[in-house]
Amino acid sequence: MTEPLIYAAIFVGVLLMVEGLYLAIFGKSVRLASKVNRRLELLEKGEDPEEVLNKLRKEREQHAERSGFPLLAPLGDYAAKANIAFSPAGLLMVMLFVTVVVFIALSLLSSAALPVRVGVSVVMGYGTVYVWLRNKAKKRIALFEEQLPDAVELIVRALRVGHPFSSAINVVASEMPDPIGTEFGLIADEATYGMDITESLEKLALRVDIQDLKFLAVAVSIQSKSGGNLAEVLDGLAKVIRSRFKLFRRVRAITAEARWSGWFLSAFPVVALIMVQLIRPDYYDDVKQTALFTPAAIVVGIMLVVNIFFMRMMVNIKV
Repeated sequence: MTEPLIYAAIFVGVLLMVEGLYLAIFGKSVRLASKVNRRLELLEKGEDPEEVLNKLRKEREQHAERSGFPLLAPLGDYAAKANIAFSPAGLLMVMLFVTVVVFIALSLLSSAALPVRVGVSVVMGYGTVYVWLRNKAKKRIALFEEQLPDAVELIVRALRVGHPFSSAINVVASEMPDPIGTEFGLIADEATYGMDITESLEKLALRVDIQDLKFLAVAVSIQSKSGGNLAEVLDGLAKVIRSRFKLFRRVRAITAEARWSGWFLSAFPVVALIMVQLIRPDYYDDVKQTALFTPAAIVVGIMLVVNIFFMRMMVNIKV
C-alpha cells in the first residue's frame, strides 16, 4: 500500500535532480534571480561580443522549431519560453537518463512487475521533464511580465532625453536583470550587426508569447512606418501594462481562498484514500468483490478529475 508514496517520492527526487543537473552543467548564470543579466556576465568575462551574441541566439532559437511528434511539441514550446540552455538532443538525453534512474529506483524500492516498472519509468521520464520545463517557463514569463513596465518606462525616459530608440534598448539591456536584460541585450546586439529592431521585437514577442510585449512590438512597428511621438505612446503603454498587472494581482488575491479551497477539495479524497490504505489495508475487503465496486471507483475518479477542471475554470479569470 506504500507504492503510491514511493512513486511520489521518486518523482519529486528526479525533479530536483534535473534542476541540480541543469545548474551543475550551466552554472549559476542561468538562474533568474541573478542581479546581473547573463549577457553582461559573459561580456565581463572577456568573451567576444559577437561570440556572446551567437551563443545566446543559438540557445534562444534552438527550441523554436516545433517537433512533428505530438508528445515532444509541448516540450519544445516550454523550452523556448523558458530559454533553456539544454539543446533538444540534450533534453532527450536528460529524459532518457531520468527514465533509467526511475527504473533503477523502482527496482530497488518497489515490488511492482517488470511491465509496470517500465511503463511508470517512461511516464515519469517524460512527465518530470515536462513539469520542470513548464515550471521554468511559467517563472520566466511571470518575471518578464513584472519587469516589462519598468523596462518600457526606462525606454520612455531615455527617449525624452534625446536618445534614439536603439540606444534606449541598450539602456534596458545594461540596467535590467534577467530575463528582460539579456533579451533586450540581444535586440541591441542584433541592431548593431544590421538587423531591424522592430523585426527583433516581433520575434521576441512571438517566442515569449506575452500580450503586453506584442503591444510594444506593434507600437514600435507603427511608429517606425508612420512616425509620431514614440515616447508618449510608450508612456501610455507602460501605464496600461502596470494597471493590468495591478489588477491581475488583485484578482489573484481575491480568488486565493477559492483556489486553495479547490485544491483542498480535489486533493483531500486522494490523501484520505492513501491514509486509509496505510492505516487499515483491509478496510475495503468486504466490498471489493461486489459488482458495483469497480464501476463506482471509476465514476469517483472521473468526478475528481472533472472537479479539478471546473475548479480551475471558476478561478481562472482573464485580465
